[in-house]
Amino acid sequence: MRVFVTGGTGFIGGHVARMLRERGDEVRALVRSPDKGAALTELGCELVPGTLSNKDAIRAGMEGCDAAIHGAAVYEVGIPSSQHRTMYEANVIGTENVLRAALEAKLDRVVYISTVGAFGNTKGQVVDESYQHPSAGYTSYYEETKVEAHRLATRLIAEEALPCVIVQPGGVYGPEDHSAVGRQMNQFLAGRMPLIAFPDLGFNMVHVDDVAAGVLLALDKGKVGEAYVLGGQITTMRELIQTLARTAGKKAPTRTLPTGVMKAMTPIGPIVGKVMNQGPNLRELISSADNVTFWAKHDKAIAELGYSPRGLEQGLRDTLEVEGKLPAGA
Repeated sequence: MRVFVTGGTGFIGGHVARMLRERGDEVRALVRSPDKGAALTELGCELVPGTLSNKDAIRAGMEGCDAAIHGAAVYEVGIPSSQHRTMYEANVIGTENVLRAALEAKLDRVVYISTVGAFGNTKGQVVDESYQHPSAGYTSYYEETKVEAHRLATRLIAEEALPCVIVQPGGVYGPEDHSAVGRQMNQFLAGRMPLIAFPDLGFNMVHVDDVAAGVLLALDKGKVGEAYVLGGQITTMRELIQTLARTAGKKAPTRTLPTGVMKAMTPIGPIVGKVMNQGPNLRELISSADNVTFWAKHDKAIAELGYSPRGLEQGLRDTLEVEGKLPAGA
């Protein structure tokens, strides 16, 4: 199979490209520049220079392909409003450009990588793929753009017969994770987390290799028009840090950072964000984490795709081992 991939230089997309090549598929990857695609070149991928705004490059890249996997997106929480347009152009307009090009190219199959975040704050519920975002109130601008992109994909499926399967990863982690949660995990491992912020923030944490494997299962077995949550373990920030501490042979913080203190520091958000290794918009960081759960179950992917993710402790152990951070004898 020849597959057109966006986001191949990113965290999830890089693992997807590697797994496609390992099983013998041809991969054409959209990249901003050949330099950014060096790792993909080493895998034997064909690079297609271009961006999500370059419709001609996208169309050219899809010529002769059987399928497309669209995973490129800007993922960051706590950004200033000055960056909203850039995120919207990537996450919404870019998604429309890719999916419409797939329609024009008459590809047999498209996989769109959405997110559990498209459900919004589930408010303590563990939801499934039938759950709909309430359309009122977003925890972050990232969430807002991904909700709109998700709705765009479902609309193209329903109204224009786009042969698309949607996957919704949970909180993805693994080696070389530079996401907001990944940065917090690294901050703890470096001994720079005396207090846990937002201990009850809820995720379905999933190892990046399991997500990539789930994407390929959706490509091969997913039913057109269906969405599949790709998760690993329902958990909270507190449990995540405690499990990471136990796996790494370290002591987890026992105290939490009061949200009231965080709110009082919003006027100096850029300074606080830098200290916490997060974005400068502290108000958005709080709204995306205080009394928020992004909980969704992946039972459907297990039943229909044969998806088989590892648990959190095993996934963290695998991550630390690859990064050379696993204690001797552990």
